[in-house]
Amino acid sequence: MNLEPGHGRKAANRLADEKSPYLLQHAANPVDWFPWGEEAFRKAREEAKPVFLSIGYATCHWCHVMAHESFEDEEVARALNRSFVSIKVDREERPDVDRVYMAACQAMTRGGGWPLTIFMTPEGKPFFAGTYFPKESRMGVAGFLDLLEKIADLWGRDRRRFEQAGDEIAEALQPRPEAAAAGHASNETAPAKASEQLASSFDPAWGGFGRAPKFPMPHNLTFLLRWYARSGAESAGAMARKTLEAMRRGGIFDQIGFGFHRYSVDAEWRVPHFEKMLYDQALLAIAYTEAYQAFGEDRFGAVAREIFTYVLRDLTSPEGGFYSGEDADSEGEEGRFYVWTPGEVTACVGKEAGGLFCRFHDIREGGNFEAGRSIPRILKDPAEFAQEEGLAEEALRRSLEQAREKLFQAREKRIHPLKDDKVLTSWNGLMIAALAKGAQAFGEPVYRDAAGKAIDFILNKLVKDGRFLLRRYRQGESAYPGFLDDYAFLVWGLIEAYEATFELRFLERAKAFQEAMIDLFWDERGGGFFFSGKQNEALIVQSKDAYDGALPSGNSVAALNLARLGRMLGKPEWEARADRVFQAFAPSIAAYPAGFTQFLNALDFMTGPGREIVIAGDPSREETQRMLRTAQKMFLPGKVLVLRPDGEEGRRLSVLVPYTEALGAVDGRPTAYICENYSCRRPLTDPADLQGALSTYGLT
Repeated sequence: MNLEPGHGRKAANRLADEKSPYLLQHAANPVDWFPWGEEAFRKAREEAKPVFLSIGYATCHWCHVMAHESFEDEEVARALNRSFVSIKVDREERPDVDRVYMAACQAMTRGGGWPLTIFMTPEGKPFFAGTYFPKESRMGVAGFLDLLEKIADLWGRDRRRFEQAGDEIAEALQPRPEAAAAGHASNETAPAKASEQLASSFDPAWGGFGRAPKFPMPHNLTFLLRWYARSGAESAGAMARKTLEAMRRGGIFDQIGFGFHRYSVDAEWRVPHFEKMLYDQALLAIAYTEAYQAFGEDRFGAVAREIFTYVLRDLTSPEGGFYSGEDADSEGEEGRFYVWTPGEVTACVGKEAGGLFCRFHDIREGGNFEAGRSIPRILKDPAEFAQEEGLAEEALRRSLEQAREKLFQAREKRIHPLKDDKVLTSWNGLMIAALAKGAQAFGEPVYRDAAGKAIDFILNKLVKDGRFLLRRYRQGESAYPGFLDDYAFLVWGLIEAYEATFELRFLERAKAFQEAMIDLFWDERGGGFFFSGKQNEALIVQSKDAYDGALPSGNSVAALNLARLGRMLGKPEWEARADRVFQAFAPSIAAYPAGFTQFLNALDFMTGPGREIVIAGDPSREETQRMLRTAQKMFLPGKVLVLRPDGEEGRRLSVLVPYTEALGAVDGRPTAYICENYSCRRPLTDPADLQGALSTYGLT
């Protein structure tokens, strides 16, 4: 699929001038599309027409289906162009628009998804909502053409009825202050309650939570790791372990080229929705990295490394930013790029090695998927399989890896799915955080350097006036003032990057963007942060979200950022502000804490015991690096880690972090200072002593 207009025929509408890959996919439609903006709404007001709003994203399978059935169809285009003003929105560029109208869809239909289909007044007030509609009515599902005709007819005969419905829906969407609650009391019981709620929906056979379709939900897993470490609850650790194991073995993981697909359509993680999203890679890499640290098992670390291999190979721009994702479809079929027949495998790697690979990965005659093809997955533990095959486990692993590499090279010659090559600040922030965590856990300079390069890309391309973020970059153009998640996720990445590299500029930038975020998004009346701020377009609703869904909410990440920066920089007022974020959403968290697991990660940090670790010494010395690595590699979610170097850099740090001024090396040796709950222990100069002291706080 070609992203650019003019592929196959001349561009037919205004989307040809856009940079969004999704909008460009529709630039040659016969529909007279407008991008979101005043021009479209002015036309709707002047011509007294309702607005048809379609929201999707470039790698969305059902968006492609509806586009082919309806938006490329001349008959549908005539109906839309005659009676409506049509607007197309990329949800990843304009998450503010998507949030408002997705909330409307959920309120009206109790469901939602993409493509998101909205009909609204020229004032932007929705009166009808849905998702995918086929062109013609079938099997009880309304056809899009019939829907257009009915709405156009009713609008012409009784416009006021639609306007009144739009007013009522817009009013219903307005945020309401949450009733006051005993937030601190609920905080004490919320983690245990969340663990119980997750256990009630846990699948003991296949891992994960709830029924099909199953989503990875990495923050559920990172929460369970923290609760396991804090409470010793074996069930919490077991749920995280089982889910992480099962996902890596399933078809949701790309067994040939690495990286995770979006979600599984079945309970066994067998058949994925094949799109790959940057944010899933980032959040899952964090979960596997923390599992490696918490359990001390190399297999979890290996998965994180595989994710990084995929991202650095396939989702990284030459300039250092990270692309948004890859499509599910190629050659007109969902998943075609990823599936195999036994004949294709053996033709590539040979009969004996190919047969072994097929047996291990469930690639069979007749297929385990569609059209006789199979999605590679792992059904048995390698040790058990090796025993059945009469092989040494190491020989099995070597054979499988050699076959995988050959299959990967063969697959590279296939027609690839579309790559969404826009760079989003928020998702890049998550990937920076993941790589920086990986650099700390594995001592891997490649991850550290990739995180730093991505930060430099954002600072060069997506910062305005030195302190304000922009949302999206593509083909030399940066656009849209940043939203809450752009600031929160990037600050997260900068904090992790500082603790991985100890480059003071990252900590300085984290502080500056955190200050800007407070200025732009803080809700003075109700506490917490709005999703859209002072620089963003005002919509019919100013949303303020806390629920941790496929992505953690901006508020939950912001709460943890404030708490960590407050501790690192010696700013107790930021720790107090983090507590105010909690209080703003306390009733919702208390009612269903399992829906707020990233918030609970922040709560875990704030509950303490807080551990500030300052290591004073020359970073060029091996002894200093040993001290730093000791602290970096352990599972210590409650820590902050600061390097106090000598000389000018140390003086610069003391301006930013005043409490470090008096902390220096003892007798010229690198020295670790550990403070807990505002009380400091004796200085340590031996890495083994530091290891022992920190082991009393963690699992490893």
